[in-house]
Amino acid sequence: MTELFEKSIRVLELPQLLERLSQKAVSEAAKERALRLTPSTDADDVRRLQDETDAARALIGLRGSPSFSGVKDVREALARAERGGMLNPRELLTIAGLLTNSRRVREYYEADQGEGTVLDRMFASLHTNRFLEDKITTSILSEDEIADAASPELADIRRHKRAASAKGRQILQKIISSPSYKSTLQEALITQRDGRFVVPVKAEHRGDLPGLVHDISASGATLFVEPMGVVQANNELKELEAKEKKEIERILFALSAEAAGFSEAILWDYDILVHLDLIFARGELSYQMDAARPEIRTDGSVSLRRARHPLLDPAKAVPIDIEVGRSFDTLVITGPNTGGKTVSLKTLGLLCLMAQCGLHIPAGDRSAVSVFTGILADIGDEQSIEQSLSTFSAHMKTIVNILDEADGDSLVLFDELGAGTDPVEGAALAIAVIEHVRARGAKVAATTHYAELKTFAMTTAGVENASCEFDVETLCPTYKLLIGIPGKSTDPRVVEVAAKVLKTAEKYGKAGGINVTSKADMERYIDLGARYILYSSDTAVFSKTMKELAAQFAPYRKTN
Repeated sequence: MTELFEKSIRVLELPQLLERLSQKAVSEAAKERALRLTPSTDADDVRRLQDETDAARALIGLRGSPSFSGVKDVREALARAERGGMLNPRELLTIAGLLTNSRRVREYYEADQGEGTVLDRMFASLHTNRFLEDKITTSILSEDEIADAASPELADIRRHKRAASAKGRQILQKIISSPSYKSTLQEALITQRDGRFVVPVKAEHRGDLPGLVHDISASGATLFVEPMGVVQANNELKELEAKEKKEIERILFALSAEAAGFSEAILWDYDILVHLDLIFARGELSYQMDAARPEIRTDGSVSLRRARHPLLDPAKAVPIDIEVGRSFDTLVITGPNTGGKTVSLKTLGLLCLMAQCGLHIPAGDRSAVSVFTGILADIGDEQSIEQSLSTFSAHMKTIVNILDEADGDSLVLFDELGAGTDPVEGAALAIAVIEHVRARGAKVAATTHYAELKTFAMTTAGVENASCEFDVETLCPTYKLLIGIPGKSTDPRVVEVAAKVLKTAEKYGKAGGINVTSKADMERYIDLGARYILYSSDTAVFSKTMKELAAQFAPYRKTN
């Protein structure tokens, strides 16, 4: 993928849509993969991705999405286990959670096997490992607790620990309950210091209770004494604790080795589950957007029916029909400011990118997109203070790169082509750019304010006009895209708007005029009140004349 293609992806706001996709995924790995998703440029690969999204959406509709809550990254832990390292309880529980998730996803697949889908092979390839899953979960109760049942040795050690602890506490209980020690003790309670059972003794009565001092209070008034009678029991308890720790380490090492032995299968399941998580996220997003699968073409044509920009409020977004690449290879879109030209352009580009990422698109049935190796866009304000580039200069830099990179497998999008400079020069430049890109075989959609480009579209084969509809009653844009309207000056809606403008001009004593391309149009608008007529444009006339001259001289050209 070229730098220009990557820049165009950002301009068309694919990353913002991928952020939404990421929110539909459950596992962190699937969320990250969603954000890194890039358009495929292979038609077969795009169809496969669309098949996957289709299958996920169908399964979600039938029985919901499988859970991926237990899918957590175990790669680092397994790598350390394979090197002979000991995994901690949290890491082992994470592996067990992954195995549980793998088993439940497999059960989800096997529960109601109806008509087969492209996801069947992925579901069926999950290994699962109930043996290791159960061994970990029965041995480790939590991140902080190993079960007695983890081994017979551990159970025996803990039984002796409980006995030693009970013995020591029994001796201490007798001490704190004895009337003879009432005045000796600060409080009648048993506590611990350094893992040994002690009682709080008044400093002035230190000699009344023989034993080992383990701590002194901050004030110095209280000594924490281990009576000699419990020293042996405490020593036994400390020895048992050391044995317990050693046995727990042995158990963790054994479980780690078991996990290492199955690491290849576990890592396979992890990768499949992450992949499925992302696929079902695509299905969930399709549901949320009320999207549909488009037909995937390879002829460079795009045909979108009732397409909506996915980042706009669905309640407010106006569906549009837009096409390019079949009966015409270039679409010139005109209309008032804030009338929807740029949104139409972005909708075209973004929906093509979405389809190539395997995403369903928010468009109606019979919508189709082609797979492009490059979707190249010059949209928005490219002014750069840092590089001392004006808006026009910055746009020209991008346009030059597009001219170099565009080919027969490209979709090129220009927003306000030629703007930012002298109108006459800008219009001529815009026409030259479009013709160059067309000559390289690219499909083109461009927005403009220049009347010359409308004329160019009307007089050039393979180029079509479109406009963002304008309500003649409210004098407000409807944001609907009308293909062919500017090129058809006889359209009743165009004539109606023109008549209204000319009448208003006459009312206020102003001379109203209009651009036309035929004698019939000229007579029609003179009758409606036009006081001056612009016939075609200098660039269009020049271009048409030169083409006619070139055709006349064509037979006399030397073939060599």
